[in-house]
Amino acid sequence: MIRRTSRLSLRKPEKGDIGFLTALFLRPELVAHRPDPKPDSPEESARRLARDRTHWRLHGFGRWAIEAEGQLIGFGGVTVSTEFEGLNLSYHLHPDYWGKGYATELVTEALAFARGDLQAKRVIGLVRPVNIASRRVLEKCGFGFEREVMLHGAPTHLLSYRMAAADIDRPA
Repeated sequence: MIRRTSRLSLRKPEKGDIGFLTALFLRPELVAHRPDPKPDSPEESARRLARDRTHWRLHGFGRWAIEAEGQLIGFGGVTVSTEFEGLNLSYHLHPDYWGKGYATELVTEALAFARGDLQAKRVIGLVRPVNIASRRVLEKCGFGFEREVMLHGAPTHLLSYRMAAADIDRPA
């Protein structure tokens, strides 16, 4: 399954994405907002990719591999939340592609997919308070602050996007 936006191609992650994923999660600026900001080991990256692929197998959707300009630039999309009501939106883009509007484009498409294809009623985003850029992207796309939660031992802001009944009933 491939989805396209004006600049992005979104596809199911593949085993061959492991080299990019490992290099991505070795970048200090990418993991800076974690409670323990150490980069992932290659084994942790392999587990991350396996989780994404398993989610696809179990649910028929999940985080996409994101391509722009003919290059893999990150991963993101919606997944089933095991801790909170609604689908969980998450994304990680390579820092070379930050500040170019790709995150906003991805979030917009993920919401359209959640609304149209999945008939979701609620999507959440979990953001560390210091990650101002990610919070701005979510707010720009219509998410609102709901509450602070503890996630992996650190305070985290839970933002939510509730689909209007009219949004759910009409095709995306």
